[in-house]
This record gives sequence, structure tokens and C-alpha cells, in this order.
Amino acid sequence: MKQLAEIIPLALFFITYQMNGNVVKIGEWQYQFDGIFSATAILIIATVSQVVITRLVTGYLEKRLLWLLAAVCIFGGATLVFRDQTFIQWKPTIFNWVLAILFIGSHFFSEKNLMERTLSAQITLPKSVWSKLNLLWIINFTVVGGLNLYVAYNFSESTWVSYKLYSAVGFTLLVAVLTAIMVAPHLDEDALKN
Repeated sequence: MKQLAEIIPLALFFITYQMNGNVVKIGEWQYQFDGIFSATAILIIATVSQVVITRLVTGYLEKRLLWLLAAVCIFGGATLVFRDQTFIQWKPTIFNWVLAILFIGSHFFSEKNLMERTLSAQITLPKSVWSKLNLLWIINFTVVGGLNLYVAYNFSESTWVSYKLYSAVGFTLLVAVLTAIMVAPHLDEDALKN
């Protein structure tokens, strides 16, 4: 559910991009939306706001959310400073591939992989299931990163913006369903922790 909530800044990015060329007037002040650059500015503001609200509501922040904030600010900031959309288009790929590398590293260099470390407080699963879940997420992060670059370099900017929104929702739901399918056979009263 948290991952779906994290799509809100992306949805605002998409909506703002669609307002390209529109002018907003408030009294003497006016602003003309300029496509990817206005959308990137909104993405940065929305992501910062999301982090602040999450911290206020939950009292803590997951490292992944902090890394997402850093990636959005670095790549989004570079997009705005250099007026080059390539930076924001590469952000999803780099972020996902770094996550894939971390998940791979946890599999080989840690007693518990990242999936087990993340969820073992809520559920008990056999080691083989934790390994399969970790592999599922590695595949997800790798494919999502690769497809992002494919769309960014082979389709128009507007197609990439639409792809980002719909693929984020689609891949999040798909990997959540696959995770549930893999975990479901192992659920019983003893597996669930209070």
C-alpha cells in the first residue's frame, strides 16, 4: 500500500506535464507550464512533501524513501539546472538498478536477504521462499529499469511520461500479486507474527 501512495508524486508529474503551454494567472502573477520542466519541479516538490508528511504521520522514514528523495532531487535538479530531460528520464533506471544490485548483494553477502530483513518481523517463511521473493524483486527492478530506458530512447517524451505513470502502477500491482501468490501457501497462524 505504501508503494501505491508513493505513486502520488508521479501522478502529479503526469498531470503537470499534460498542462504544457497552459497559463495560470493569480492577480498580477502568471506562470506558463513548460512540459517536462514544470512537471519535474512538481515531482521534486511532491516528493519532498511526501517525505515530510510520512515522517510526521509515522514518526520514521524508510531508507528506500530517503534514497528515492535523493534520486528525485539530484536527477530532477540536474534536469532543471541544465534544462535537459535526459537526467529525469534516467532517474527511474538508475534507482531501480541500484535496488537490484542491493538485493543481489544481500543474497550473496548477508545472512538474510533484503526481502527477509524487510518482512521477517511480520511473517515466517522458509529460506527458499525468501530467496525466491528476493529473486522476483531483483527481476522486477532490472526489467523496470531496462524498459524505462527503452521507452525513453525509442518513443516520444510524452509517451515516456505516460509510460512512467502507467508502468509504475502496473508493475507495482503485478509484483505485489506475484509476491502474495508466492507467500500464500505458507500462511498459517504460526507464520504470521503479531
